[in-house]
Amino acid sequence: MAGAAVAARRTLLEFDAVAEAGQLGRSAPAPGSGTALTPKLRRTVFDAQQRQDLPGVPVRAEGAPPTSDPAADEAYDGLGATYALFSDVYGRSSLDGAGQPLQATVHYGIDYDNAFWNGAQIVLGDGDGEVFERFSKSLTVIGHELAHGIIQYTAKLIYQGQAGALNESVSDVFGALTEQYFLRQTASGASWIIGEGLFTPEVNGRGLRSMSEPGSAYDDDVLGKDPQPADMTGYVETTSDNGGVHLNSGIPNRAFYLTAAGLGGYAWERAGQIWYDTITEPNFPADCTFSLFAAATITAAEKRYGAGTEESSAVQAAWREVNVMV
Repeated sequence: MAGAAVAARRTLLEFDAVAEAGQLGRSAPAPGSGTALTPKLRRTVFDAQQRQDLPGVPVRAEGAPPTSDPAADEAYDGLGATYALFSDVYGRSSLDGAGQPLQATVHYGIDYDNAFWNGAQIVLGDGDGEVFERFSKSLTVIGHELAHGIIQYTAKLIYQGQAGALNESVSDVFGALTEQYFLRQTASGASWIIGEGLFTPEVNGRGLRSMSEPGSAYDDDVLGKDPQPADMTGYVETTSDNGGVHLNSGIPNRAFYLTAAGLGGYAWERAGQIWYDTITEPNFPADCTFSLFAAATITAAEKRYGAGTEESSAVQAAWREVNVMV
C-alpha cells in the first residue's frame, strides 16, 4: 500500500490540480462557437480504456440506455444531476449558460487517483483500489469538477492564493449542492463531505474534505490527518499547491456551511442562490480575496433579500465566525 499511499497523499493535497492547469492554459470558448449549443441537456460519456488520450471512445450518448459499465452510468447520471441543479434552481442552461453539451471521460489512465476539469470536459480516474475507489462513485466530485466549468464562464477566478482557494471552495459548494438537490437533503440532513465513499475500507476517513468541519475528513495512520483550517487563525501560508488552494478553501467552505445551517431548509435555495448571484455578478474580480468575496456575498444577499434580513445577517455571521473581516 506504500506506493498507493504516496499517490493518495498527493491527491488529497492537490485534488484535481490538473484541472486548473488545463483551465488556466486555455480560454473559454464563446457561447455559440464550435459545436452548436442548444438550451437542453446533451450528455456524452467516453471510455479512455486506461489510456490518457481524450476524450476516448464514446460509450453512452444522451437518451441511450444504461451500459454494463457502472463508471460510465455514474458519470452520465452525475452530468444530469449537476445540469438539473443549475437549470432547475438557478435558471442556467449548462456550464456556459447557452446549452453547452456536457462530456465526461471514465477509466482515465491506470489506477488514476484523481478527477479533473480540463477546460472542456470532466475526467474521472478509477482509483488505485487500495486507497481510492473509482471517482465516478461520488456525485459531489462530479458536481465539483463541472462547477469549475461554471467558474470558467463566470467569475474566472485565478488559480492562485486566496482566489484559487475560492475557486476550489465555490466548486465544493456546488458539488455539495448537486448531491443535496439530487437527494433532496436539507442543510441539517446532509453530510457536507466532498468525496464521501471514495476511500476504500482500508482507510480511516469519510472523504476528501468536510465543509462543516474542515480538518476532520480523515485521520489515517498512513495518509495522516486532514490539514484543512476551519478559520483564518489556521490560514496556511505556503508556496506549494498554488499557495495552498486545497488547504485554505476550508475557510470559505465553512462560511457557506454556516450560512446554510443558519438559514435552515434546503441549502440550494437561499444560501446557494446568494453564492450563485455572487459569482455571476458582472466584472467580478478574478483575483478576489476572501474579504472581497465575503463583502460580495453580503451585497448579493442584500440585493436579493434586503438589508437587515435573515439572509444578510446569516451571511455576515458566517464570515465573522471564520474570522474573515469585511
